[in-house]
Amino acid sequence: MRAAFTEDQIMLRDTVRDTLAAECTPAAVRASWEQPSAFWPLLAEQGVLALTASEELGGLGMGALDWVLVLEEAGRVALPEPLIEHIAAVELLAESGEAEWVERLASGEARVTVFQSGGYAVSADTADAVIRLGDTGAELLTEFTTVRHAAADGSRPLFTVDGAGAPLSGDADAALDRAILATAAQLLGLGNQVLDLAVEYSKARRQFGKPIGSFQAVQHHLVDALLKLKFAAPVVHRAAHSVATNDPQRALHVSMAKIYASEAASLACRKSLQVHGAIGYTFEYDLHLWMKRVWALSEAWGNPAWHRNRAASSLFGA
Repeated sequence: MRAAFTEDQIMLRDTVRDTLAAECTPAAVRASWEQPSAFWPLLAEQGVLALTASEELGGLGMGALDWVLVLEEAGRVALPEPLIEHIAAVELLAESGEAEWVERLASGEARVTVFQSGGYAVSADTADAVIRLGDTGAELLTEFTTVRHAAADGSRPLFTVDGAGAPLSGDADAALDRAILATAAQLLGLGNQVLDLAVEYSKARRQFGKPIGSFQAVQHHLVDALLKLKFAAPVVHRAAHSVATNDPQRALHVSMAKIYASEAASLACRKSLQVHGAIGYTFEYDLHLWMKRVWALSEAWGNPAWHRNRAASSLFGA
C-alpha cells in the first residue's frame, strides 16, 4: 500500500489552505460568535462543498483520502461553518437517492446539518434540512423546530431539533464514521495551529534577555505537543483510507483516530497555554478561539471515553 498522499491531494490542500488563511482570519472567527459567518459561498466557489458529490450531480467525486486534508485546513483556521456535518450528509443523501438535495448541497444552494438522536445539531437554525442519525437508520427532516443551547464555542451554535422525518435508505453507520473522521481531521489541524501559536510566541516573548523559546523547559513543552500530533496524524490518515475503501474495521479505525486526535489537540492546548502564561488565559487573546473549538470537538461525535468503549467492542465484542 502506498502510504502517501498524491500530488493532486497535496495541491488541493494547499489551495484551500491559502484561501482560508486569507479569508478566515481570527477577527472573522471571533465575529461569528455574534452573528452567522459568511464563508459558505466561498467554500462553494472553491469546490469544497462539491468534493464528495458524484460528477453526475455536480460534484468532484472525491473520497475521504481527498477531503481529510481539507478538513485539517478547516480546523487550522477554526472555520466557523458546519463542514463536518456537510461531509457526513452528502454521501448519505446520494445513497438514499436524494439527487436533488445532493445537487443543491454541492452548489452551496442549500445547507443540511446532521446530528445523533438525543444530541445537539450544529447550526440547525440556518439549515434547510436536518438529518437525524439513530440506532436503526437515518431520517431526513425538512420541517422542524429548534431550541438553542449554550455552547463552549460560540461559533458552533448548538440546537435540539424536533420534528417528524422521512427514513433514508443510505448507510447511517458510514455517515457517522465520516462525521467522526472529519472531526478528528479538524482536531489535528487545530492542534497544529495551537502549537504554531505557541512556537511563535516563544520566539517573540523575552525573559532574562532571551526568547523564552531558548529555555529547555519551554522546548520540552513544545516537543511533547509536537510528538503527540505527529503520532496522531498517521492514525487519522489510516482511518481516512478505511473510510475510502469501506474497510471491515472502519469503525475501529475512525474511533482510534478520534481518540488520538482529541488527546493530541487537547495536549497542544495545555502546553500552548502554559507557554503563553497569563496572557493565554484571557478570552480576548486569539488562542482561546482555537482552544474552545478543540474542547468542543473533543466532545462532539463521541468523546475519547465513548470511542474507547466503541473500539473495545469492535475488538473484543460487546
